[in-house]
Amino acid sequence: MSSRTELRPRRAAVFSLHTSPLEQPGTGDAGGLNVYVVRTSAKLAEMGTEVEIFTRATSSDIPPVAQLAPGVTVRTLLAGPFEGLDKNDLPSQICAFAAGAMRVEARHDPGYYDVVHSHYWLSGQVGWLARQRWGVPLVHTAHTLAKVKNASLAAGDTPEPMVRVVGEEQVVAGADRLVANTEFEAAELVGRYDADPDAVDTIPPGVDLDRFTPGDQAAARARLNLPADAVVLGFVGRIQPLKAPDVLLKAAAELLARTPSLRDRLVVLVVGGPSGTGLERPRVLQDLAADLGISDVVRFLPPQRGDDLAAVYRAVDVLAVPSYNESFGLVALEAQACGTPVVAAAVGGLPVAVGDGVSGVLVPGHGTGQWADALGSLVQNPRRRAELAAGTTAHAARFSWERTAEALLDTYARAKMAFDASPRIEEVTA
Repeated sequence: MSSRTELRPRRAAVFSLHTSPLEQPGTGDAGGLNVYVVRTSAKLAEMGTEVEIFTRATSSDIPPVAQLAPGVTVRTLLAGPFEGLDKNDLPSQICAFAAGAMRVEARHDPGYYDVVHSHYWLSGQVGWLARQRWGVPLVHTAHTLAKVKNASLAAGDTPEPMVRVVGEEQVVAGADRLVANTEFEAAELVGRYDADPDAVDTIPPGVDLDRFTPGDQAAARARLNLPADAVVLGFVGRIQPLKAPDVLLKAAAELLARTPSLRDRLVVLVVGGPSGTGLERPRVLQDLAADLGISDVVRFLPPQRGDDLAAVYRAVDVLAVPSYNESFGLVALEAQACGTPVVAAAVGGLPVAVGDGVSGVLVPGHGTGQWADALGSLVQNPRRRAELAAGTTAHAARFSWERTAEALLDTYARAKMAFDASPRIEEVTA
C-alpha cells in the first residue's frame, strides 16, 4: 500500500459557495470560515499542494479568476444574481454553482484535481457531486451544524431550516473524511448525524502568529483614538443574535449600575457589521445601548483587517466572546496571540480556544449577572487581568496554520485510501 506521503494531493479543489475568501470577515456571511479557507489554502500551497478555490460571484467587479497567494487560485462562478440573496436563498443556486465547477474541470484532462475539500453544507452538496463526476475523494468541514445551532438558539433568533439539516446529513454520509475543529464537534457529528467515528479527524484551526503578536497598548489606543487610561472591553465579530454582542452591552450596563464611578473610565468597543438575521435590524446594538443608557461608553467600528485588527486586540483589556454557538472561535485565539485575555461562553469549541483560568475565563451561560461577574472580576482586579494576560501567548502558540495544514494533508491521504477502497457507482448499480 502506498504511504500517506505518496498519497498527498498535487492539486486540491476547495469549495466555498456561500462566502468568498476575497470578502472582508466580520460582516455579511464572511467570518472565521473565510479566514480558515484563506490561511489553510496558503499553507497547503507552501507545502506543495496547489489549491483552487471555487466560490460564488456577488459582484460584477470580481474577476472570474484571481491569485490569492502563490499556488492559490480563486475561481468565482456565476450562480444566481449578484445581490439580493442571503444564505437561506442559496440552496436554489447549488445546481448553477455545480454546473460552473463542472465546466471548469471539463477543460482539463481527467484527474486534474486529486481531492475536493468542501466548507459548509452548501459546498458539501456540490462536493458530493464532484466526488462522483471527477472520481476523487471528498473531505468536508462543516464549520457549524444546524442541529447544534438549533439546540442553543439565541432569544428571538430563527432556527436553521430542515433543508439544511437534511443537506448536512447527506454530506456527512457521502464524504470520505470529515474534519471537526474540536473533539466536541466530532462528538456532535457522531451523536447527532450518525457519522462514522473512524471517518472523523479532529484538526484545530490555527492563528497567524506572525501578525497577531503582543504590542504597545498605548500606541494601539492612540491609533483607535481611545483614552490611554480607559478600561476597554471589546467585541469582534458579526452583529447577529448568534454572536450575542448584546450580552456584552447588558453586562456593561450592569457593571455601571454596580459601580457608577466606572463610567468615567469604561469603553465598550464593538467591531463588526450586521450579518444573518442581524441584517433585519442593522442598528439594533445602537438602539440597545441607548435603551440601556450606555451610549456614552459604547463605540462602534466597522470590520477591521490585518494590522488594524491586531491593533484592536492590543487596545482592549479584555475581549468578550459571548456566542451561543462557535465551532471554534478564531477571534478568541487571535486576541490571546496579541496578549489579551478573553471572557467567553463555555460553548462549542471555545473551551478549546480559551484556556479557562490560564488565558481567560469561561462563562457557563449568557445571563447578565454571570457576565457582569466575570467581566467585573477582571475590570476591577488588574492583577488578575495581568495574570491571565501572561498566559495568553503560550496558549495561542499551541495553534498554528502550519499544523492545521499538515494535518489536513494527512486527512487528504486517508480520504484517498477510503475512496479507493469504496465501491464505484457502476459496482453498486450492477
